[in-house]
Amino acid sequence: MPILSVLIFLPLVASLVVAFSPDQYKAYFKWFTLGVTTVELAICIYLYQNFNHDIADYQFLEQLDWITLPLGTLGVGSIDYLLGVDGISMPMVLLTGIVMFVGAISSFEIKEKEKGYFSLFLLLTGSVIGCFVALDMFLFYLFFEFMLLPMYFLIGIWGGPRKEYASIKFFLYTLFGSIFILIVMIALYLSVVDPVETAVRIGLISNVTDITPQIITEVQVLLKDLKIPSEQIVHTFDLRFMPDAGNFLPNSWLNVFSGIEIFNVSARALAFILLMIGFGIKLPAVPVHTWLPDAHVEAPTPVSVILAGILLKIGGYGFLRIAYPIFPDAAHDYAFVIVAFGVLSIIYGAFNALAMNDLKKMIAYSSVSHMGFVLLGVGSLTSEGINGAIYQMFSHGVLSAMLFLLVGVLYNRTHDRRIDSYQGLASKMPLYTAMTAIAFFASLGLPAFSGFIGEVFTLMGGFNSPLIPRWLTALAAFGLVLGAGYFLWTLQRIFFGKYWVRQFEGVLEDLNFREKMMLYPLAILALVFGIFPHLIFNLTNVTVAELLKLF
Repeated sequence: MPILSVLIFLPLVASLVVAFSPDQYKAYFKWFTLGVTTVELAICIYLYQNFNHDIADYQFLEQLDWITLPLGTLGVGSIDYLLGVDGISMPMVLLTGIVMFVGAISSFEIKEKEKGYFSLFLLLTGSVIGCFVALDMFLFYLFFEFMLLPMYFLIGIWGGPRKEYASIKFFLYTLFGSIFILIVMIALYLSVVDPVETAVRIGLISNVTDITPQIITEVQVLLKDLKIPSEQIVHTFDLRFMPDAGNFLPNSWLNVFSGIEIFNVSARALAFILLMIGFGIKLPAVPVHTWLPDAHVEAPTPVSVILAGILLKIGGYGFLRIAYPIFPDAAHDYAFVIVAFGVLSIIYGAFNALAMNDLKKMIAYSSVSHMGFVLLGVGSLTSEGINGAIYQMFSHGVLSAMLFLLVGVLYNRTHDRRIDSYQGLASKMPLYTAMTAIAFFASLGLPAFSGFIGEVFTLMGGFNSPLIPRWLTALAAFGLVLGAGYFLWTLQRIFFGKYWVRQFEGVLEDLNFREKMMLYPLAILALVFGIFPHLIFNLTNVTVAELLKLF
C-alpha cells in the first residue's frame, strides 16, 4: 500500500470535497476535517511503530516516473514522484500528525467562511506532509512553495486587524528565500547525473531493477572519463544521488573538484550560502526573522499553532535533508557562521521576549530563540548536536503548539493579549494555570520535560565540536537564563498575586472540554518525551551517524 501517498493525498482530496460541498453542510466541515486529521495521525503513528531504527536507508519508499524529457545535447531530464522517510524525516512526520490533529480541534472556534477555512486547512496539511516525505528536490520544492498559498489566505482572511500586512510580509519573505533555493535546485539538476537511468540509457543494464553498486561505480568512471555521450546522460533531482560526488558531471559548476568560482567565492560555497539564506528565513534566524512575530500576532490561534509547530521546522529540516548532505565541504567551512547566527537568534529572541507586553508576541520571539538552538546543534557537526537539533525541533513543535493554544484560550474570552491586563488568574482558572505552568517550565528547559533534552544535547554538541569556540556555546547557554527570566516573569505577573483583570470580570472561565482535549495530550507528550528521549533518539541516531560520515 502506498502509505505515504495516502498521507499526502487524503487531505488534498478532502480539501476538494469541502470546497465543492454545498453551504448547507457547513456545520459538518469541522467534524470532517477532524476525522481526516485523526486518520492522518493514525497513519503517522503506524509509520512510527513500523519504522526500523536500525537501518539508515530510506523506508516506505514509493517511486514512479513522472516527467522524462529528452533535451538533445543537454541530455535527458528526469523528475520522479519519489517518497520515503528516514531518521531525520520520521520525527517531523509524526510531529505533523500531532499538530494538525490538535489544530483541527482548535479550528472549531472558526465561525465564519468555514468552507474556505477548512478547505485551506486540509490543503496545508497535505502540502506540509509532502515536504517531509519528498525525496525528489523538484517535488520537495513544489510542496515547499505550494504551502505558501493556503497559509497566506489563512492569515490574510481569518487574521487580526493587520492581517493583510502580516500575510503579505510572510509571503514575500518566504518567496524571497524560495528563489535562492530554486537557483541552487536548477544548478544541482544541471550538475547531477542519475547513474541508474543513465546505465539503462547506455545499455549496461536493461531495467532499473538490475542495478548493482558495481554498475553505479562503472557509470561514474565512464562519466569521469567523459565516455558517455551527452545526449544519453540523465539529469536528476533525486536527493539520494546528490551527496555522492561521483554523480556530478566532471566540468559542472557544483562538482567538488571543478574549482569554479563566482565573485571569488567557490560555486559550491555560494550554493550553500543561498540555501542557508533560504532555509534560514523559514527557520527563522535573525536577522531574517521579522515576518514571524507579525504573522503570529495576526494569525488565528489554529494557524499560529501550525506555523510554530510545523512550518518553522521545514527550515531546519531543509538544512539536514538538502544543504548538509549535498555540500558537506561548505557546511564544514561555514560551521562557525551558522552557529553564530544560531546564538544571535537565541540571545536576540530572548531579549525581545523579555521586552514584550503582548503575550502572543512574547511567545513568537521565544520561538526565534528556541529555534536558534537548532542552528547551534546543526552547525556543531557532532552526533550529539544534530540529534539534539532534531529533538529540539520535535519538542518545540509540541510545546509551541501548546503555548499558542494557551494564548488562544485567554484571547477567546477577553480579546486582550496584554500581559499587564491580568493578575492572580490562578485563583479563578486553576486548570489553565496548571497547563500554562507545564508549558512554561517545559519550554524553559526544566529537567523531565522534552525542552530540557533538546537544549542540553545541542549545547553538548556545541561544546564538543572542534569547529566552534567554546565561548560561543557558553553564550548560547546564557539564553537558557534569559528564557527562564521571561517565562517565569510572565507566569508571576499573570497568575500570582491578588486577582485583578482589566474589564473582564465574569468571562474568565476555566478550561472547557474542547480545550482540555487539546492541551492535556500535549502536556503528556512533553513529559513522556522528556522522560523517555530514546523514543526520538532511536529514530535519528543511525541516520545522523550516516550523515556525519560525509564530513
